[in-house]
Amino acid sequence: MTAQTPTDTTAAETARATLAAYYAAFNAGDAAGMLACITDDVEHRVNEGGIRWGREKFAEFCGHMGVSYREELKDMVIFVSPDGTRGAAEFVVHGTYLQTDPGLPEARGQAYVLPAGSFFALKDGKIARVTTFYNLNDWIAQVSA
Repeated sequence: MTAQTPTDTTAAETARATLAAYYAAFNAGDAAGMLACITDDVEHRVNEGGIRWGREKFAEFCGHMGVSYREELKDMVIFVSPDGTRGAAEFVVHGTYLQTDPGLPEARGQAYVLPAGSFFALKDGKIARVTTFYNLNDWIAQVSA
């Protein structure tokens, strides 16, 4: 016997639209657009990193990323649960390493291509949790070559 998940077409459509808007803002380098898609108490779990809580910490992260990396996400596929409370996205990161991040290889404008994905919790049509995964060793190998 399997558990049934209630279907709320409107909630699922809202969740999909929120995630699509979040990634459109990401690809446009629009941190304000990304911030518009998250809750004030967002839980941001970064690959190989800690947890950042809240809109202010998320904004700081976006500011840092915008200086150190230029990235475009391609081949995007977005998934949402029928009730609109969970989502996931799979994509390929096409990036340029612009400024050295502490503890990582020196930046020299290296290009990289990296499969990645994110998982989401959504609340009231906004992103309440985002967890991103990619292979850090693959990225290091690419920018160290």
